[in-house]
Amino acid sequence: MSEQDIPNVELSVSGLLQAAQDATGLSDFGDESFREPFEVLVKSLKEEANLNAVGRFTQYQRILNILCNRLRTEAWIAKHPEILDEEIAAPVVIIGLQRTGSTMFHRVLASDSRFFAPLWYEVRNPAPYMDWQPGAADQRMNEAEQEIAGMLEANPELASIHPMDPVAPDEDIMLLEHSFYSTVPDAFCNVPSYGKWNDTHDNTPGYEYLKRQLQSLQWQKKQKGQQAERWLLKTPHHLHHVATLLRVFPDAKIIQTHRDPLQTIPSAASMNYNLWIMCADDPDPKVVGEQWAAKYARGMKHTLETRKAKPDSFIDVWYKDTVVDPTVPAKAVYDFIGMDFTAEAKAAMEHWREVNKREDRPSHEYTLEQFGFSEDGLKKQFAEYRDHYLG
Repeated sequence: MSEQDIPNVELSVSGLLQAAQDATGLSDFGDESFREPFEVLVKSLKEEANLNAVGRFTQYQRILNILCNRLRTEAWIAKHPEILDEEIAAPVVIIGLQRTGSTMFHRVLASDSRFFAPLWYEVRNPAPYMDWQPGAADQRMNEAEQEIAGMLEANPELASIHPMDPVAPDEDIMLLEHSFYSTVPDAFCNVPSYGKWNDTHDNTPGYEYLKRQLQSLQWQKKQKGQQAERWLLKTPHHLHHVATLLRVFPDAKIIQTHRDPLQTIPSAASMNYNLWIMCADDPDPKVVGEQWAAKYARGMKHTLETRKAKPDSFIDVWYKDTVVDPTVPAKAVYDFIGMDFTAEAKAAMEHWREVNKREDRPSHEYTLEQFGFSEDGLKKQFAEYRDHYLG
């Protein structure tokens, strides 16, 4: 689509709310806690993000899609109130800095069918369309395939950074995004006021809405005949709010993945920069680096403090171990969460690893200097974390 073909859209709170209601014929958005961060985000996108025509349209569509999903979620719950009877028992949650092998480890563990895992098309569109029938063709799947194809066409570099697959397990941060309590907008655009709002406000409403969405997805999966014992979730975002996660899911078991920030932070900055350049002309890579390094430094400090209070909720997994043979740290994880590490589970993991080799994707190229980093600066910024885990 050429720039002149992109529809002219208005980023306004009232316009987006009305467009979502018009698109769905529904009016109940659910809990009102989403409204303030939603309004902050729209203002930040308009005043700070320097969006180009593509960015303005894609962010409009993304927010509209979130609002439509909220409307459909409440409509399905009204139609099937038993959704809220679904129990989310002892979820297993992978956290850690971006680029610590958490995506690979998540998908390795998720190959065990005893886990429910949120798939990419489900986290992007957690609420089915109102004519959805279990087992029938799902419109959300087609939309996910088209969206991924469009993103890779706009920036092929993304394929080397994060393996994108509409039916693969992916990050529940995109579920949190539906509450407007997430760092997804920060990943796509320069929205510092919105980021500061999330950093300085209690994110409990976002995690409570996450639980509601997991109940809905669990009900959907059961309607399709899937049975599992517990959820397996993953996103680095939880580093910033893991104490809140443990208040909402007090029996959660947390897997923290580790790798030196000297490797992870520049790579994370590169990933987010490659998203920024799809939405704005000439974004500054050093601004991306500064924002995300500071964000993760705060998140690591928060997680370290939380672990002191709840040490039994956490287990550590190192990147180097998952690269050599992920079934070894997987066995330790199963012991930690109290599940049998069966021969079937190990075989499924080994099969997944065989058909998803890293060398099948292009390499990810970047430098520290590109994002305004230096080794000494990153060592100082993450000194407490590096001293604690890297010695």
